[in-house]
Amino acid sequence: MSHGSGWPEVVPDDAVLALEGVDSGYGDLQVLYDLTLHIEPGEIVCLIGPNGAGKSTVLRTAFGLNQPWVGDVRFRGESIGGVEPAELVRKGLGFVPQTENVFGSLTIEENLRMGGVARDSGLSAVIGSLYERFPMLEEKQQAKARTLSGGQRQVLALARALVMEPDVLFIDEPSAGLAPSIVADVFDSVRTVNEMGTAILMVEQNARDGLGISDRGYVLDQGTVRFEGAANELLDHPEVAELYLGG
Repeated sequence: MSHGSGWPEVVPDDAVLALEGVDSGYGDLQVLYDLTLHIEPGEIVCLIGPNGAGKSTVLRTAFGLNQPWVGDVRFRGESIGGVEPAELVRKGLGFVPQTENVFGSLTIEENLRMGGVARDSGLSAVIGSLYERFPMLEEKQQAKARTLSGGQRQVLALARALVMEPDVLFIDEPSAGLAPSIVADVFDSVRTVNEMGTAILMVEQNARDGLGISDRGYVLDQGTVRFEGAANELLDHPEVAELYLGG
């Protein structure tokens, strides 16, 4: 377990993705301050922290939607700061935003095909494998996405991002707005994605449940990392529990 501010996190050589010393924000508003974090191959890493801590800005900066003002974003050792999102998708990164993450007027099948527009080949095979992993999608493949429940829509959004078979998937608040009974199903789907070989960086307001399925976690506060460590250590850490997990 490490404390932030003043401890330089050592990014391992095999990190699949890393943000190193990143400042970023919107216009003149700085949101991230000297932020360093990484994901290793096959990990689920959860970002938690209060509203306004900069969690979603981390994902946006890693996925090329925001420019790093200072510092670097690296994917498999290559600097990708400022590379366009469409190019990052082709390199092996995916992003599931919190809202507007499926096309409501299209069927499930059409949504999945849209997710693979940049693929050269193998689209039907990969969609077939996703139907095997997520049977609900196969059962409803001709249903319009707008007819799905919130939880089903999130599963479709995850599957849509997987059509490009990303090495790393960024997921912003997968449980937002869902009934508690459905949250467990969505987290099961996140785990399924990870079991397919995709490393995940996930922002989650539901901190206990998010850390509960993760390997490691980072606690963000005021745009920088306050704590970092194994997910179970963060869950058991008295200060983290008191400040960020509701006691």
